[in-house]
Amino acid sequence: MPAPVAANQFSKFIAPYITTWSAEQEIPSRVVERPGYGVGYADELLGDRDSHGVLWQRAAVRHGVGRPEFGKVHPLRQRRAMRKLLCQVCAGPAGQDEDGVLWLLRDYQEDWAGWPEGMACTEPPVCVPCAALSLRLCPALRRGAVAVRVRSFEVAGIRGALYRKGVFGPVAVEDVNLAYNDPDSRWVVASALIRELRDCTFVPLTELTEQHDAVQTR
Repeated sequence: MPAPVAANQFSKFIAPYITTWSAEQEIPSRVVERPGYGVGYADELLGDRDSHGVLWQRAAVRHGVGRPEFGKVHPLRQRRAMRKLLCQVCAGPAGQDEDGVLWLLRDYQEDWAGWPEGMACTEPPVCVPCAALSLRLCPALRRGAVAVRVRSFEVAGIRGALYRKGVFGPVAVEDVNLAYNDPDSRWVVASALIRELRDCTFVPLTELTEQHDAVQTR
């Protein structure tokens, strides 16, 4: 698998593939009502919707230009990584073996019994080398992380801003997770693709770092 690299070879930062860069600002777009359907853009283009007809947030694509804005996810790269099961860090194939595809998650095991079984996940998977790197470098993961192999990971829907009718046009009221077959999905500007994680097996974190270190020393 490809080793994680800086998104820009001249950058001193190592930034995950799905990270937004400072030159990739959201493109200003006027959201309007489509009578009998939901919301759309006033100057809507064919590529603004996915294959389910859901409208997506527009963002400039200038990967590696400027500075990485850690914690801010680029909607189109997130969608691509989730759809193709690419590593969210290096954009290579995600780690996969007989136990399933590899995900590295913040530890929320106290949320419900059996977590992350049934989790609506917006984090794309990872490869083993990038998982090991992330465990060492990511401040959020240092507060608690788990690795899981997942056998079932169906695309379940989208996360985005839900709009409602307003006096002067549609108004964003809240961020929501919705299934594609939910009628309200027509009123969403999506920013992330969701997969539902099922048949999950926990992987010891030391196993990932040992696998990575073994490859590095060959």
